[in-house]
Amino acid sequence: MRRLLAVALTGALLALTGCAGGAASDRPLVVVTTNILGDVVSHLVGDDVEVMTLMRPGADPHSFEISAAEAARMRSADLLVANGLGLEEGLQQHLDAAASEGVQTFVAGDAVTVLPYTSTDADGADDPHFWTDPAQMIAVVDALTPVLEGLGAPAVTEHAAAYRADLETLDAEMTTAFAAIPADRRALVTNHHVFGYLADRFGFRVVGAVIPGGTTLAAPSTSDLADLVSAIDEAGVPTIFAESSSPDRLVRALADEADRQVTVTELFTESLTDASGGAPDYLTMMRVNTERITSGLSP
Repeated sequence: MRRLLAVALTGALLALTGCAGGAASDRPLVVVTTNILGDVVSHLVGDDVEVMTLMRPGADPHSFEISAAEAARMRSADLLVANGLGLEEGLQQHLDAAASEGVQTFVAGDAVTVLPYTSTDADGADDPHFWTDPAQMIAVVDALTPVLEGLGAPAVTEHAAAYRADLETLDAEMTTAFAAIPADRRALVTNHHVFGYLADRFGFRVVGAVIPGGTTLAAPSTSDLADLVSAIDEAGVPTIFAESSSPDRLVRALADEADRQVTVTELFTESLTDASGGAPDYLTMMRVNTERITSGLSP
């Protein structure tokens, strides 16, 4: 009797294990590099697709690293979604390896109207921070939707239409909010050059950045900081902005050096937060940043 019971229990466990494995393997796997794009992809596919986001909340997209197991999953994915334009500097070797093994890859930067960095230190390199302009994110969604539909996820079309409408609403909200800031006060200073697309779309001037060039891996020189202090004094900006994914020590030191009262305000620019933070998803991140920029620069 005990032997029969053991056999029955073993069979039941094997059956359950097989069902669980089958359920996981039946869903296509999409691996996404950044958590901003990971959030967008998750909204587009719903529960029909397994989405694995490599970049953890609060990480720096220029320098985050992945495990060997995560690299292996990249190479076995049905689709790999990357930002491109040089953003994922610490991940490029894994992206190249997956592509060389035939993994279908969607590069968001290929879908946008690419702008060069506004900084002369970047030598005209492409700016990867397109998501600061929601119209550019709409272009990414439009290009990515048919690719995701090709994975056989039935609800993608409906989800994409709903999310695109959300992006259009966000765009309209940002347009209205920024229009209320006087033109002579639309000047931005941050940790590094991340606002080029937002500035181009909504009529801001990028006064400068603490870190030269387009990457957080660079370091400012004494002359860089001195030039930026002069630019801040000349522009008369009341607020400079520190990114949540980068230490703000240099920004605060810069504010102390400027010969005027300058406030330092944190923005969420290159990474989402976890659920308890201020920017758990892309739409929230953009709305929080819009409110803080508007409040920081308005009279």
